[in-house]
Amino acid sequence: MIGVIDYDAGNVKSVIKAIEKLGGNPVLTADSAILDKCTSLVLPGVGSFGKAIENLKANGMDQYIIKAVSEGRLLLGICLGMQMLFDKSFEDGEWEGLGFIPGQVVRFGTENDPSWNAENKIPHMGWNKLIKNREDQIGTDIAEGEYSYFVHSYYAVPENWDDVVYYADYSVKVPGVVRKGNVIGMQFHPEKSSDTGLKLLTNFLKEGGEIAD
Repeated sequence: MIGVIDYDAGNVKSVIKAIEKLGGNPVLTADSAILDKCTSLVLPGVGSFGKAIENLKANGMDQYIIKAVSEGRLLLGICLGMQMLFDKSFEDGEWEGLGFIPGQVVRFGTENDPSWNAENKIPHMGWNKLIKNREDQIGTDIAEGEYSYFVHSYYAVPENWDDVVYYADYSVKVPGVVRKGNVIGMQFHPEKSSDTGLKLLTNFLKEGGEIAD
């Protein structure tokens, strides 16, 4: 069973349907007793970082996630869920994240982006080629140059690029898939990224033992 963490993060129906389509058994819940029975966890998310992290803390899910990861369970953060895996975000203020992956989340076109092309639109929206940064089993069967669909105005700046598996080029390098140990993040929505996204989700489900390899 896959625990999709419920913290009022917006519409999560698409990721639940994708997991079901691939043969997984997802459950949307904030009940720790149910989550304890799950082989892996998914942290979805759309909206603002501050509100999302406050919602997680309000029902204790931040500490639950940290404990689950420390015990070795696989965690996948999607879109805003990926951004919350980092140390902090500067979206509408400064917010502490879950701290699994060293780095911060900044807006496109800020002073932190010396190579930013002012002609690029914000939000970053559309299909972008995934460029491999390193090998990882989450990328099994993903060919060089496959595309995924991005929609976001803020992006992660990692301290260590070894934590990046795939990135997209949008004047700056935009981490698309990140990984540190048993923590995985995808900036795009894999369930909305055609065959490429479904292959990534399949790899996640296989690694967590949810579906047969």
